[in-house]
This record gives sequence, C-alpha cells and structure tokens, in this order.
Amino acid sequence: MTLQLAFLVGYSVFLIALGLAIGRLVKSTGMFFVADRKLGPVLLFATLLAANIGAGSTVGAAGLGYRDGISAWWWVGSAGIGSLLLAFWVGPRIWQIAARHDLRTVGDFLELRYGPSVRAVVATLLWLGTLAILAGQLIAVSIILNVVAGVPRYVGCLIGGIVMTSYFAAGGLLTSAWVNAVQLVVLLVGFGIALPMSLSAAGGWSAVMATDAAAAPGYLNLWQGGSSGWIYAAMLVPAFIVSPGLLQKIYGARDEKAIRIGVAANALVLLVFACIPPLLGMIARVHHPELANHELALPALLVHELPLAVGTLGLAAVFSAEVSTCDAILFMLATSLSQDLYRRFLNPQASDARVLRVARLAAVGGGALGVALAIVVPTVIGALTVFYSLLSVSLFVPMVAGFHYRRAGTPEALVAIGAGVSILVAVHLGTGGQGIGGWTPALIGLIASGLGFAMVALARAKAGKRPAET
Repeated sequence: MTLQLAFLVGYSVFLIALGLAIGRLVKSTGMFFVADRKLGPVLLFATLLAANIGAGSTVGAAGLGYRDGISAWWWVGSAGIGSLLLAFWVGPRIWQIAARHDLRTVGDFLELRYGPSVRAVVATLLWLGTLAILAGQLIAVSIILNVVAGVPRYVGCLIGGIVMTSYFAAGGLLTSAWVNAVQLVVLLVGFGIALPMSLSAAGGWSAVMATDAAAAPGYLNLWQGGSSGWIYAAMLVPAFIVSPGLLQKIYGARDEKAIRIGVAANALVLLVFACIPPLLGMIARVHHPELANHELALPALLVHELPLAVGTLGLAAVFSAEVSTCDAILFMLATSLSQDLYRRFLNPQASDARVLRVARLAAVGGGALGVALAIVVPTVIGALTVFYSLLSVSLFVPMVAGFHYRRAGTPEALVAIGAGVSILVAVHLGTGGQGIGGWTPALIGLIASGLGFAMVALARAKAGKRPAET
C-alpha cells in the first residue's frame, strides 16, 4: 500500500467514524430530512459548498480545462451564478413555504402547489437522473484511486460507495452538515496549496501560456473554447436554482437571514473556485500533453508533479469533493423515495420511525445502484450532463412558475415536464448530443418546457379554468 493510499483510507475511516457518532443523535425524520431546521449560515454554507464542489467541479472541470482551455470556467462558474439567484430569489421564498407547511422535500412543495400526480412524476424522474450524477462522483473516486495505487475501477467505485453511504445513512442532513464542514476545510486548503506549487513546477504562468496558447483554437478564450464555454450556463444555472438536494438543505436553515448569508457566500466561493480546476488542467497539459483520457489530468498532476505531501493533500481534497457531493445525492434519493413515494403513496399511515428506516434503506439501495452504474458509464462529465439536463428541463419551469403564477395547476406542470423531457431526449438522440445551431439539447428542452407551460396556461385561462388556491 502506498503512503497516498494509506492516507486516503485513514481519512475515509475518520469520516465514517465522525458520521456514525453524529448519526446516533438522529432519532426522527425531522432531524434526518431537515436537521430540525436549525442550520445557521456557517453550517449551511459548508454543506452547500461541499455539495456543489464535486467530481464535475474538480476532476471533470480540470479535464475540460486540459481539453478546451480557460472557457471551462463556465462549468463551475454557472453553478455560482445559479447559487446567487438561489440565495436572493428562490431560496428565501421556498423556505417560507416549507416552514409554514412543514415541507420536507421538493416533492412536498410540488404536491402542495400542483397535486400528487406532479409529485409522483418528478420523484420518478429524479430517481433516474440522480443515479447518473451519483455514478459521476464515484467514477471520479475510482480515477483517483486508480492513479494513486492502480486500484481497478470497480473497486474504486465500491470504496467510494461504502464511505458516503455509511455516514449519510447514519444521520442524513445533520450528519452531512458536520462531515461536510471537515471535508470543506481539507478541500479548500488542498487546492489552495496545490495551485501555486503546480504553477511553479510548470515554470510559471508565462510558460503555461506559451505552451497552451498553441494547443487548440480558442484555448485562451474565456467565452468559448472547444466544446466548453458560456453555453454551459443554459444547462447549469437553472439546475443550481431548483436542485432538490440544494433546496432541501435550505429547508434546514433556521431563518431567511441564514439562507441569504450562507447561500450567497457559497456562490461567491464557487465563482472564484471556478478558475482553479481549469487552470490545473491547463498546467497538467504542459507536463502530460498526450493523455489518453483528459479526465486523468488532475490526478496525474497531483501524483506525478508535486511533492508527496502536497500531492497527497491535493488528492484528499479531491476525494473530499467527490464524497461530499455523493452524500448530497443520497440525500435526494433517500428523501424522495421515503417521503415522496413511500409515505405519500405506498404507506400513508407509516410511523415516523418507519419512514426513517425506509430513508436509511433507500440511501443504502441508492448507493449500491450508483456503484453499479458507475462501473459502466464512461466519463464523469457524461454522467453529470444527464442529470443536470434532466433537472433543468423537468423542474425549473414548474418550480419558478409555482412562485409567481397562482393560476397554474396540474395540467400546466405536467405538460411543461413532458415537453421539456421529450424534446431534450429527441434532440439529444437526433443530433448525437450536439444540439442544433449551437443550441444545446438542454437549452432547447428548457425552452420547450416554458412554451408548453405557457400554451396550456393560456388555453385554460381562455376557458375560464383555474385550480383551487393552495
């Protein structure tokens, strides 16, 4: 066993132990789902930022920077833009509704606003899409372990799955918030040290620019380079406004002030952090210009080009990023199945203890399915694109319209979801994922969702129909 692998194993054991210790305090669904609505701005900031900086934001974004250049900033930068809108627009508004009606999940809100059929459809879609993003995080874990110690992909996925499932299933949001705080410190310190040292090892900024400027057209263009650029905003900004995993963490805030401070601080850090992985990818290209898989850029840089202690800390930072995002995904899976499907449709009379047990079992089952999917999905970014696209086209329009257009009901929401998802799938399959005229499948699906909602709302308004007030 290498020193780096031994450190990661020891770190994993520590996270599991911390999670299990805190999980012993969790005795109700209120604590598991929303931490009894007692999260202050610091813990809210930590758990949101740890959830947002994951495989796509580290291994994936560095790989995009290696391949496409500085325009890969938009992959994480779009999350920061979406988080700013979440902090001052959607977040405080949905927290008010959640606190007033004791909502635990986004499905609770959708049923309150549109009825049980919309809740069931969205819960099913999210289970399918969420497994894809969980697979993406586990793929990144397996890449790290493979580069460090030659661990086979399936073993790396299994190790990551065991770590995140163990501590999350113990205590849900309460456990995640405290474990995420530890992971966040390791993550930010690791990347903060790795960037200047790797830049120095490459010969400084001028050397990186001189090498990378000739790499590909648009490599130093912030707006567009290769397949990366501002177009990511169409897929990612809406997703980070209405992501169930993020909204349900906001449900756990103690008040609106905690939301504005915690979520906004998370957004500002994301906007700055968005520069770091692409730059590390560009630096990696100086040392390893012929990598067969561009997503190996970050681990290759940390393992081969930095001093052992610094590289190991950097690997721990990446490992923290992946695992912390995994628990946010399990949060969506567990709460959606136990609250939106089991308690609502299968066993409405279930006791609180029974629902808590189902939530924990759902976390274990979701973790197992995520591991299985990770073994067959080819890339991190490929897996994440499935989730973010599906999230944007199915949830953004019904969620936002639910705040601002009280006349809309079940027909508008179902048509918006159906139009968005069907057009997304049709365009993706018809164009091989390339989109039409520079318009991505996610953007076209989002527009179709909005048009479908508006057309049904207009038709029902002319017919004089409106739903009952909720």
